[in-house]
Amino acid sequence: MKVVLQRVKEANVKVKGEVVGKIGKGVVLLIGIERGDGEEGAKYLANKIVNLRIFPDNKGKMNLSLLDVKGEILAVSQFTLAASLKKGRRPSFENAEEPQKAEKLFNFFVKELRDRRVKVETGIFGAMMEVFLINDGPVTYILEYPK
Repeated sequence: MKVVLQRVKEANVKVKGEVVGKIGKGVVLLIGIERGDGEEGAKYLANKIVNLRIFPDNKGKMNLSLLDVKGEILAVSQFTLAASLKKGRRPSFENAEEPQKAEKLFNFFVKELRDRRVKVETGIFGAMMEVFLINDGPVTYILEYPK
């Protein structure tokens, strides 16, 4: 499971021109699910994400977590994160999980985030989406499980 995390001042996701998810201060998560990913990884990453100290304290030092700042999450499925670019010019998606299994794990991951007392908005799994954000920093991290 791969997650690209971006700290944001605000963000939203649109499907067919309609906003389907919107947050204020918090993080945008682009989530790629690969074959073999499971609930253990989803739990690990959910816990890691809400507790990462990536928000500035009153001295400007990144010392506060999403929970500390009462931040929000916009979680967006990102199929292309499972791509392999090792050979040729066209990405290979053979490592990507089957859509039904990936959607089930994505929904489990979102539930794990919500169970940690965080407001979570999402896009629509499998849809063509437009993600709009104001990156704060910019601060961007890549998380993977297994590491």
